[in-house]
Amino acid sequence: MSLTAGIVGLPNVGKSTLFNAITNQKILAENYPFATIEPNVGVVTVPDERMDRLKEMYDPNRFIPTAYEFTDIAGLVKGASQGEGLGNKFLSHIREVDAIVEVVRCFENGKIIHVDGNVDPLRDIETINLELAISDLDIINNRLDRVSKKARTTKDKDTLLEVEALEKAKDALEKNIPLRQVDFTDEEKKVLKSYSFLTIKPIIYLANISEEELGMEDNNYVKVVKEYADKENSKVVSLCAKTEEDLSELSDEDKQEMLEALGLENSGLDNLIKTTYDILGLATYFTVGKDEVRAWTFRKGMNAKECAGIIHTDFEKGFIRAEVISYTDLIECGSELKVKEAGKARLEGKEYLMQDGDICHFRFNV
Repeated sequence: MSLTAGIVGLPNVGKSTLFNAITNQKILAENYPFATIEPNVGVVTVPDERMDRLKEMYDPNRFIPTAYEFTDIAGLVKGASQGEGLGNKFLSHIREVDAIVEVVRCFENGKIIHVDGNVDPLRDIETINLELAISDLDIINNRLDRVSKKARTTKDKDTLLEVEALEKAKDALEKNIPLRQVDFTDEEKKVLKSYSFLTIKPIIYLANISEEELGMEDNNYVKVVKEYADKENSKVVSLCAKTEEDLSELSDEDKQEMLEALGLENSGLDNLIKTTYDILGLATYFTVGKDEVRAWTFRKGMNAKECAGIIHTDFEKGFIRAEVISYTDLIECGSELKVKEAGKARLEGKEYLMQDGDICHFRFNV
């Protein structure tokens, strides 16, 4: 299951520095607007201590943790929805991601130019979110112009539902309400899904602070971001992008020493990745053995048959049953054999709802 988060923000807020840290790749990160012209994509390992335990237990030939894709997208400026800066090119890249990580500058540094002249996180957030909303409204208005007449004349049920959903979305956006806050019905969600609206995507506000403020009480800029996020039930993660970049260049041992010296339990990137994973409603199941230990990402609420299809479509088509044990039981018992002897191994059918930490072997026939 390929999932992507887009890193967005105004120019010079720390997006490319953050991306360097996430992927440990050296992409362009210069002190001027539009240093990032094309989207840069990197695959990130999702931190999961369970995988380390499974690796020790099975000593597999292949070890494949679950991964998540981050896309660094060129800086947005006011008027992008009308073509300013990189305009619609930026917005088209955003439509391809599953979640948005909006980087907000929450530090003072006279040597780093701010595109609007001074640091103001609330203004920056509203600038970006307004452009996203305007872009969605343009799509809605263009579509309504084409389908409203058809709905009135044909009374087609599907077309009427589409018009109703679009008008509901339009009304919300005109009231400055992002679509992720709108209570759409399941039918309306299905209709709107194909549009890939920007404001319907889950969002994390990433407060980029200075190294001196790590481990300290939130500064006033971060407090403003959290107040804004709370109103729309969104998440906020604070980190110092430059520090995360420095950490990414160290060995695991040196990284841990630096974190301890900074008074931090986890890196900000680990927190960001886990939070991004969480807001998308994702979980992990495992397949294990001497040949391979692998983590598989699935959406919470998926059944065993659907999860089998993540590995291969044949697994889903010919699904018979799933042999399931929990990670917790495996660790407590010490081996798969002992889990079975304890009566904790299960055979589950296609409607079984997979749980985070399930260890599975799928039986299928095609």
